[in-house]
Order: sequence, then structure tokens, then C-alpha cells
Amino acid sequence: MKNLYISALVLLLGAQGCGRFQNAENESKAPQNRMVCLSKQYTELLYALDLDSNLVAVDLSSTYPPETAQLTTVGYHRALSAEAVLAVEPSLILHDNNIGPEHVQKQLENSGVPIKAFETKSRDWAGTLDLIREMGSYFKVGSKADSLIISMHRAMEQIKREQDSSLTKPKVLVIHFGRASNVYLVMTSKSTGAKMIELAGGTVPFDGKGGMRPLSPEVFAEMNPDIILMTNFGYDRLGGLEEILNLPGVRHTKAAQEGRIYRIEEHDLVYFGPRSPENIQLIRKFIRDEA
Repeated sequence: MKNLYISALVLLLGAQGCGRFQNAENESKAPQNRMVCLSKQYTELLYALDLDSNLVAVDLSSTYPPETAQLTTVGYHRALSAEAVLAVEPSLILHDNNIGPEHVQKQLENSGVPIKAFETKSRDWAGTLDLIREMGSYFKVGSKADSLIISMHRAMEQIKREQDSSLTKPKVLVIHFGRASNVYLVMTSKSTGAKMIELAGGTVPFDGKGGMRPLSPEVFAEMNPDIILMTNFGYDRLGGLEEILNLPGVRHTKAAQEGRIYRIEEHDLVYFGPRSPENIQLIRKFIRDEA
């Protein structure tokens, strides 16, 4: 009976996405014994699918899981050099169509090394499940992918069941990478982080285009967030809460006045993955002042 339930759930979750990838099982022709991954989301999913044993190098943004620190890094995914990538003698290069500069991408494409960018655009939770399904098919680990999808689906459904619609949603602003040129880089309401914050019970009041936009200290102060989340790079670089309070526009916000400025890992907010339900729970603790 349990097997029937699991099979039915896999079919239900895959109904929308499986048609696009039905030929993917036959697509994987390239040797995969020396993979280079240039996408932080792909890297985490490779580990979750137990495919990391063939991973030899990653880009600088791939910081989770901690084991990635033992791998060779080949540069930032938007500022690569073909020489650095090819120096590790890859048999497969993975990227998510977000690499650069353009001439380096062309050099890699002309290098003769197989390159793979998955078709699925995982901009939301459902898209991430589709991506896992596509990766499972490509690497011929479909059963492992199905198990991961079921586990993630159950965890997210639990998150949704625990939502309390009667509570007022506090305003949450995320400062990404601290401050540069006297402006803040802040996640917008269209970002992946904003979607997680909504699921956690908050709202992001910044409606700029794209996932992150610059914001002046004056406008930041006017928005007067109830909660400020600062990503680890900026928080750690500043050295502590007092230094953060000294930033222009921060000290007189409601968040600062009530001591509700929290550190959060950048990679926990910029893409959905296996740990997203856990990360949403953490944000929910911040919102409910239970941290």
C-alpha cells in the first residue's frame, strides 16, 4: 500500500513536467567522471542526488554543502576564464545559462568538452522539483530524484499547513552583500527570497525590477522595515550589530529599534532547493521573534 502511495505521489508531482523531458534518458551520452559545475543550485542538487563523487570543480558561488570547500574553484560564474575551467580537464561542464563573459562561454562551447544547461527554469518551488526530475533523468538516477521530490514536497506542504493567515505580515527587507557606493543592494518582491519570506509569513515591500536592486539609505529608512535580514557576507564584513546600526538609514528603523536585525546565509535565499523548507522555518522564527 505504501508503494502505491509513493508511486501515485510521484505521478502527481510529475504530471506537468515529465512530458518535456521524456527523451532525456537517452540524452546523456557524455562521460561524467570529471564534472565542473558553474551553478550554485545545480551544485547543491548534485550532492542531494549523490552525484558529487564525480564533481571536481565548482564556481565561487557554490558554497553549499560545506564539502564544496574541498573542491577546486574556477572563478565566479559571471567572470570566468576558459583556461581555469579547462585546466581541471573536465569531461562535462554544467551551467544554468548564467555564465560569462560571453567570449568565455563561446570558448568553452568550442573546446570540445560536453556542456549541459538543463531546460527547466527553476524560478519557483514547482520549477525546482521539475529541475530535479530532469537532472534525475539525465544522470539516470530517476528513483533517487523521485525520492528527493517526495521528501521536499512533504516538507513544503507542512510549511503551508503551519501558515497563520490571521497574523499581520511584517515588512522584511533583505540587504544583500552589505553596502557599496552608499547604496544598499536589496532583494525585491520578485526575488526568490521574497517568495520564501511570504511563505514564512512576511512581506517584502520593495517592488523594484529583477531579483535585487540598489536602494538608497534614505528610501530604505522611509520603508521602515519591521525586520532586516542581512546576508552573511555583509554582516560578517561589518563585524557585528553595532556597526550595522551605524549604517546610514538603519538605526532609526523599527527593525533596529526593536533589535530585529538578523544574519542569514546568502545561498539560503537566492534559490529553492532541498533545504528551502528548513530555511523558511528559520525565517518564520525571525518573523515570530522566536529566534
